[in-house]
Amino acid sequence: MSDQAASVSTSTSDEILLDVVDLEVKYGEARALSGVSFSVGRGRVLAVLGANGAGKSSLAAAIAGVVKPSGGRISFAGKEIAGWPSHRVSQAGVAYVPEGRGIFPHLSVLDNLRTMLRHAVGPNERAAALERAMATFPILGERRRQAAGTLSGGEQQMLALARVLAAPPRLLIADEMSLGLAPLMVDVVFDGLRQAREQGVTVVLIEQFVERALELADEAVVMRRGELVWTGPAAGAHEQVLAGYLGAESMS
Repeated sequence: MSDQAASVSTSTSDEILLDVVDLEVKYGEARALSGVSFSVGRGRVLAVLGANGAGKSSLAAAIAGVVKPSGGRISFAGKEIAGWPSHRVSQAGVAYVPEGRGIFPHLSVLDNLRTMLRHAVGPNERAAALERAMATFPILGERRRQAAGTLSGGEQQMLALARVLAAPPRLLIADEMSLGLAPLMVDVVFDGLRQAREQGVTVVLIEQFVERALELADEAVVMRRGELVWTGPAAGAHEQVLAGYLGAESMS
């Protein structure tokens, strides 16, 4: 492990929103994460980088409560949440947009938003949140009765982002939101993530477009085989450093 692969944070303890310590995840006998430690300050963006199979999605799923850790701690807003079920993590203020977008394909756009917002806002605030979602992405308003699975990939990602912007969570875990999208839709995704940050949302960003992720992020970590191998300020993640860990092809 690199000497630079220590817990990354530029925030004081009072400012830290998410603190991960020695996190481990196993699938049967296979170890997906081992000794992963980092922290993220309130309102900051952390880019999580690494090749396929590095453990990035396992990390996201563990924080979101989708996967139960086999060891270590996850502290969110001062509370230990490791092992909480996903709905309880969501109620605490964590929004998880997994690879594959996490929508319900057979439900309408409107019903998807209602479901997504159910744990994010109170009953009296949901109508206003729905209107904000439609205003942010007007095409969703036009297609509110359409089954979400019939939307284009970019429109499905708009739907996932609309929930975040309509009722900003305290923490957004965005796992490969731009995967498979056309360049114009990638721009839409990053514009949405930038809006979330401007609203004060803390973001853990797992992203295939390394340079785009680093432009948005404050700090970065690089994962390999379930471990952190490099951490530091995003501005310091120079091409030659990342190419050494990710492979030169990842920087293109």
